[in-house]
Amino acid sequence: MIIDGMSLSLEDAVYAQLEEEILSGKLLPGEQLRELALSRRLNVSRTPVRGALHRLKDEGLVELSANRGATVVGITEADLTDAYLIRTRLDGLASSMAAERISEEDKRTLTESVELSEFYINKNDPEQIKELDTKFHSIIYRASGNRMLCKILTDLHRNIKTYRKISLATPGRPEKSVAEHREILEAILRGDSDEADRLTSLHVKRAMENLVKQLQEKNSK
Repeated sequence: MIIDGMSLSLEDAVYAQLEEEILSGKLLPGEQLRELALSRRLNVSRTPVRGALHRLKDEGLVELSANRGATVVGITEADLTDAYLIRTRLDGLASSMAAERISEEDKRTLTESVELSEFYINKNDPEQIKELDTKFHSIIYRASGNRMLCKILTDLHRNIKTYRKISLATPGRPEKSVAEHREILEAILRGDSDEADRLTSLHVKRAMENLVKQLQEKNSK
């Protein structure tokens, strides 16, 4: 049982690292993942690597073939569009619920995240802005008081984080994004659930439109 427990923990660790490398763009679509090479790089046996690859297959992040082994699929542009369409609806719902349920503590932390974002906009610090963007949405998900909704949106946010960085790297977009966060914050603090829903849905839609434009320009080069 101890060995089994160790094997499971090693598989979890390998899975978490490979998932992070795929979602962050360190491992690119089409890249081959060989069990032996991975086991040597991660300093584990092939058993936890094999288990992790099968879990990544179930997530749709890799394809397994008897001849080619594992191939990175990652998040496709179709997946990306689908994720943003889902977020357009569900992020709005989360903000609507947060406007009705947010605690005083979350009001303070949400306000602080926006104020810090505005500070770092003036400092022209994109890395801090990206971190605070994630924090802003995470606080709203938690403040919605809906655990299932929070989990779904947290997973979606994590899965598209590489693309979100592309969107926020667009000149002028960080300033607009932070201004939109300010409007969403004010609606939530007023307890205006309908306006919080509308503004958040519009915010996500604008982010999607900006990202699609960036990807189209990149692909046309």
